[in-house]
Amino acid sequence: MLVGAIRGGARASHVQLMAWWCLAWASPSMAACFMPFCTPCATSGTTPTSGRLATTLQPHARGAGVAMTQAEREETLILLAGRQVPAANIKVAIYGGGNFGTAMACVLGRKGVQAALVVRKAAVCEQINEHHINPYYQSDLLLPKTVTATLDPQTAFADADFIFHAIPVQYSRESLLKVAHLIPPDVPVISLSKGIETSSLMMMSELLPEVLGHDRPFAYISGPSFAAEIVQGMATAVTVASTDRDLALDLMALFTSNNFRALYTPDVVGVEVGGAVKNVIAIAAGMCEGLGLGTNAMAALVTRGCAEMRRLVVSLGGESATVFGLSGVGDTFGTCFGPLSRNRMVGYRLGQGEALEDIVSSMSEVAEGVATSGALARLVRQQVKGYRRDLKYPILLGVAKILEGELTPAEGLKNLMEMPLKLEDHW
Repeated sequence: MLVGAIRGGARASHVQLMAWWCLAWASPSMAACFMPFCTPCATSGTTPTSGRLATTLQPHARGAGVAMTQAEREETLILLAGRQVPAANIKVAIYGGGNFGTAMACVLGRKGVQAALVVRKAAVCEQINEHHINPYYQSDLLLPKTVTATLDPQTAFADADFIFHAIPVQYSRESLLKVAHLIPPDVPVISLSKGIETSSLMMMSELLPEVLGHDRPFAYISGPSFAAEIVQGMATAVTVASTDRDLALDLMALFTSNNFRALYTPDVVGVEVGGAVKNVIAIAAGMCEGLGLGTNAMAALVTRGCAEMRRLVVSLGGESATVFGLSGVGDTFGTCFGPLSRNRMVGYRLGQGEALEDIVSSMSEVAEGVATSGALARLVRQQVKGYRRDLKYPILLGVAKILEGELTPAEGLKNLMEMPLKLEDHW
């Protein structure tokens, strides 16, 4: 595997990483200051462990985000572990061929990366491989020729440099248990799923290591990223959360283009909690709209929901500042106000008087917030210490009661408006 070979060879020096930072975040002129100190592998006396890698390493050529012609795209270089590698030599497997998995395959495929979607249905596999179309998700999109599909996870995982997990949280454990023995021990696994497993109250950052083992690198992608906008090439920015800084740097370089940007944080807990809570806030925002309460009420509810998010992040060991990033308020704003949000639509229809069972049965995709809401309420009751949790998390707990049938949306609003008056706090 190419990336494994890179990581087995020379690690990038701090100067090389600084040069990369300047290319990706600042400017080529700043990067030029560091380039004279960046020694390519071929002249450093360090020999890579792969002959294939030795013939593909190139010195720094361009910064991320520069517009490319088709010819240039075919020879795109991506900086991995301090070395420029042709995109065509990088292989990724995406476990799950749904909306977001397909969108991520597009992002990588358009850069020339070989992306293999692991799907369940033979008809889907055939359509993607022969006609470059996913018939169920983004069916009007012509997939890049570098995107393929397979029914066999072993084939996809065997020579993958990165494996992306794109299956909804509530189905993740069962799906991963089926393929855990097929995933090579040194290949990074990156989660694209957001939410909390209802049976264990685990986030993906706890579930993945438990199922796949703790001795491998993991990362978690979050942020405002509707699949429909991503595949249209609309500008998108996401957060890469990982305790493995080197993996995070590789992923930022792997994803970043002129219309897709990835930023890094080591705060995995903050990102995971934000990704779960925002879906519940979106259901509340949808109910607010469905009840016809207006903009003032919507703005107040989302703001107070973000305060509850921040409080929970800190209680569970995350950083409060993470809530103000892409995975916190960024994802919350997109989900609460965006017309493509499934969770917001669930709330809107509840506010209009529809039954939850009818809403869920009519949807072709999973609205993670429905299952996450009850799990979050249990998590708050079990793990958050302190007095009167109902006063600290009225929106999160209130949405759970509405989804469980204990309250109507109108009664939930009434409860919020009748809460005791207090000083406005932000955490």
